[in-house]
Amino acid sequence: MSTVSKSSQPGTPPQKTVWQRVWAWFLTTVGPRHFYQSFMPWIKPLGILAAFLISCASVWGLAIAPTDYLQHDSYRIIFIHVPAASLALSLYIALAVLSVISLVWKIKLAQWLAQSITSTGLLFCILSLITGAIWGKPTWGAYWVWDARLTSMLILAFLYIGVIALYQAFADSSEPTKAASILAVVGVVNLPIIKYSVIWWNTLHQASTFSLTAAPKMPPSMYLPLVMMLLGFYILAAAIILYQTQTLILKNEYKQRWVKAILGHKLNIPLDNENNLNHVLNNQSLSTQQHEH
Repeated sequence: MSTVSKSSQPGTPPQKTVWQRVWAWFLTTVGPRHFYQSFMPWIKPLGILAAFLISCASVWGLAIAPTDYLQHDSYRIIFIHVPAASLALSLYIALAVLSVISLVWKIKLAQWLAQSITSTGLLFCILSLITGAIWGKPTWGAYWVWDARLTSMLILAFLYIGVIALYQAFADSSEPTKAASILAVVGVVNLPIIKYSVIWWNTLHQASTFSLTAAPKMPPSMYLPLVMMLLGFYILAAAIILYQTQTLILKNEYKQRWVKAILGHKLNIPLDNENNLNHVLNNQSLSTQQHEH
C-alpha cells in the first residue's frame, strides 16, 4: 500500500525549494523599509568616522610625511588624487552591478542606490581630474595632456554625466532606469582601459601607486597616511550614498504608512491626522516635481 505525501495531496500548495526560500528571504532584505531601518542609523557615525580619518590623514600626509626626493612636496597631492581616482572606478563598478540588478530583477532599491552612486561617483571623478591636473603642472609642465589615462578618466566623467542626465530625462517615465542602466553597463568597457592604459600604451602617467597584490612602493611614513585617507574617502562615500538613498526612499515611498509615520514625526504631524499629512506630502511632492522641471 503506497502512501501519499502531503505535498502531493489535492489542495496542498507545493513546497518551496531551498533556492525559492533563499530568494524570498533576499527580497525581504532588499526592501526599502528593511534597508532604511537597517542602514540609515549608520549615516551619522560613518560621517564622523570619515571626518576623523580624513582629518588625521590630511595632517599626516600633508604636514608630517617626508618630502619625496624626486617630486619634492608636489607629490603630496597623491593623498587626495589616488583615493578620489580609486573611488571613481569602484563606484562605477557598483553602479554597473546595481544597473544589471535593476534591469533583470526590477528591484527598486537597486535603482535608488544606483542613482545615489552616480552623483557621488561624478564628484570623486572630477576631484581626481582636478588634483591630477594640479599634480601634472610641476611634473609634466602642463595641467592637461591627452594622455591615455587622463583621456579615459575624462570619458568616465562623461559617462557619469550621461547616466545622471538619463535619470533626469526619464524621471516621469514608467521605466526611468532602463536607458540609464544600459548606458552604465555599456560604460564598463572603459574601466579596463583606465586600469591598464599605462601598460598598454607609452603614457606620461606613472604606474599605479597603490596595489592590493604588490608590496608598497613607498615607505610606511608615506604609505600609511595614504591608506588612512583611502579608508576615510570610502567611508565618506558610503555615508553620502546612504543619505541620498534615504532621501530617494522617502520621496518615492511617501504614500506607504511606515514612511508617513517617519515623515509625520519629522513634520510634527501625528499619524492619526493622516488627511492633513497626506495633504502636506502631496503638496511637497508637487512642488518638488515643478522645481525639477
